[in-house]
Amino acid sequence: MTTPTVEFDTSGIGVWTDPERFEVTADRIAEYAAATNDPIERHLRGEIAPPVFAVVPAFTSMAPAALSVAPVELLMKLVHGEQDFHFHRAIRPGDSLVVRAKPVGFTGRENGSTVVVYVETRTESGELVNEQWMTAFFRKVDAGPGLGDEAPGHRLDETLRGQTLAARARQHIDDDQTFRYSPASGDPMPIHLDDEIARMSGLPGIINHGLCTMAFTSWAALTEFADGDVERLKRLAVRFAKPVLPGQDIETRFWRAGSESGATAYAYETGVGDELVIKDGLAVVSD
Repeated sequence: MTTPTVEFDTSGIGVWTDPERFEVTADRIAEYAAATNDPIERHLRGEIAPPVFAVVPAFTSMAPAALSVAPVELLMKLVHGEQDFHFHRAIRPGDSLVVRAKPVGFTGRENGSTVVVYVETRTESGELVNEQWMTAFFRKVDAGPGLGDEAPGHRLDETLRGQTLAARARQHIDDDQTFRYSPASGDPMPIHLDDEIARMSGLPGIINHGLCTMAFTSWAALTEFADGDVERLKRLAVRFAKPVLPGQDIETRFWRAGSESGATAYAYETGVGDELVIKDGLAVVSD
């Protein structure tokens, strides 16, 4: 079957969404930490936000930015392809954040097309808190020739597989994980909450939120390499490969990928059994 070619709107490239404001509270931080099984006490007490909490203030900006380029009727074909956080400082309770997003490029392929969205989060005074690149993947749609920028690279160097692991983390996704994560993150997508809708979408049933799985890998990296200190995490990036189901066990394998400018990079991937669910993971931790 031939993949249909769909025209994307190039006029949306580089156009910012309206600013969204978000007031950070200790309760919201603690709820997110609990919803991702985070064991780090400062996160659970709401004293400082876990790294992937950065997506919560940005969530309502990302999809509209992607859909300013891709036709709105493709919404049900949208899945999260990649996520890349660059942290300038941690989020704390009492922060008044201002978020805006813009699509910076798209690429068409026969199996599906991607739109790269750049997001910046600042304080009301203009301090840059974090930058994010979200890659939206539209399944089985060919947008034709691409335009604009790609997201920063974070591909895993295949030669690392022959090296000794820096760490290995085994974790369990709870049966009720998605029902706790959805309100904590503000993501109401029904494929995470309604088994029938998930199956109608071609999935085996309810699937874990990709960003929830990413949050699991973030606290694995923090506990293994940063003594649980979120301020030391400078970058966290992944490519989502396969869905994770509630009740499954995941294993994340880390390799030391080099040091530069007082920070160490760790490449990683996460699997369920022999099947990879996260590829091209990267965590950069200050020394």
